[in-house]
Amino acid sequence: MGLITASSLSCILRKCVPHLAISHAKQTHAQILVHGFISNVTLQTDLLLVYSKCGVLQDARQVFDKMVDRNMHTWNILIASYAHNCMFHDALGVFDSFLKMGFRPDHFSLPPVFKASGGIGDSYLGKMLHSWVIRIGFEEYVVVGGSIMDFYAKCGNLVDAWRCFVNLSVRDSIVWNVMIGALGKGCFFRHALECFRDMLNEGVKMDSRTVPSILSVCGREGNLMKGKEIHAQVVKHHIFSCDVAIGNSLIDMYTKCGCLHDSEKVFRTMNELNLVTWTSMISSYGVHGKGEEALALFKKMKYCGFQPNCVTITAILASCSHSCLIDQGRKIFYSINLDYGFDPSVEHYACMVDLLGRFGDLEEAFELIKNMKSAATASVWGALLAGCLMHKNVEIGEIAAHCLFELEPRNSSNYIALCGIYYSRGMWDGVSRTRSKMRELGMVKNPGCSWITVAGRVHKFYQRDFSHPETEMIHEMLHGICPRVGDREMTTKSWQA
Repeated sequence: MGLITASSLSCILRKCVPHLAISHAKQTHAQILVHGFISNVTLQTDLLLVYSKCGVLQDARQVFDKMVDRNMHTWNILIASYAHNCMFHDALGVFDSFLKMGFRPDHFSLPPVFKASGGIGDSYLGKMLHSWVIRIGFEEYVVVGGSIMDFYAKCGNLVDAWRCFVNLSVRDSIVWNVMIGALGKGCFFRHALECFRDMLNEGVKMDSRTVPSILSVCGREGNLMKGKEIHAQVVKHHIFSCDVAIGNSLIDMYTKCGCLHDSEKVFRTMNELNLVTWTSMISSYGVHGKGEEALALFKKMKYCGFQPNCVTITAILASCSHSCLIDQGRKIFYSINLDYGFDPSVEHYACMVDLLGRFGDLEEAFELIKNMKSAATASVWGALLAGCLMHKNVEIGEIAAHCLFELEPRNSSNYIALCGIYYSRGMWDGVSRTRSKMRELGMVKNPGCSWITVAGRVHKFYQRDFSHPETEMIHEMLHGICPRVGDREMTTKSWQA
């Protein structure tokens, strides 16, 4: 056996990092202790790095705390590790100690601190750090500028995020992905698509992170043509076609665009499936009213060894609700704790109340809410109110509505739903009283809106709105179609009779 030196042990530790070989790292740590090399700064830094990269942060912190001589690199490793593992308060605590020790942050220190600030939603700290970056001249570093932009995006400040994006002299794919994702989450779908087009025009190639972001935008906007165009690019680039996250995004996009058959096709052709894949497909069947198919897939998923999580249970309960499969929904809901090892969440209660409400079992739904371990949220009371509106139940509807008035005092739809219940029962005093309350609070009903994308342009239509330049032609076409649809329905009903 060769002579064991600090240099040879350092070489072993550094080889452990890319392979996340934690067991080898711990054995090497033991060798360091046995041979008395623990005071070696290089070995301490190597141990800190390998423990951090492997996610063993408790051991990493122990190594860091025992270090007598900490340099800039060691501080940066620990701050970045905490931020990477979403331990944002710990990251900011270490950064505070770093400053008190007299260190000045460099372009490696700042990105994880901005990530931590965005993670806890501390906009004041992030803005203070931004002004600091400008003073010390680090704004031109792409990694720093991108992290500032990401911070503003996470805090919902798209104006400052866009300003940072525009001011960056160099933009890599990471920066473009952050901006596209932020615009999509902010519902600025057209701007997100324009940003994606600009990225390609500047010669930046889309990567495995770009594709899910832009597919999400296409799905939420209902832009099927652009979604299919991206799908074609995925098929063309073999590296993308094997990516599970991209496959999941395609299922979601086609679902939102109303193309269940295409969602099924993507699901069947995926080489690898994870829990998100199964959940997405179950949800797809659910929103298209295919509850039986959703239940069959849920059963198959468990047979294939996948254990449902909270999101999966929400998807299958929602599927049962949309298809009024009350017995199956009850069975799943009341077996959550026993079969899957966790208590029903608020979302699960909301789905179950919605299912019972659709079926007309409003008393059972109300009792379910009263027996909840935690306070019912607006989503739960909203599901009950919707059921009361459907079945014209005034007594329980008033209770649900008044709970919602407390939880969502500025949500006009709750007042409108209560008005609808009174109206269905001919209770004009109740209608008048509720409308007077809405006027007193300065509430107005938000007009219903539908839209369609034609040749890349979004056409929006509001209730009683005649501002579209082709309104006359649209109404003429509708007047021509409606009688034909009516005749066809009458023919179908006669044939069924």
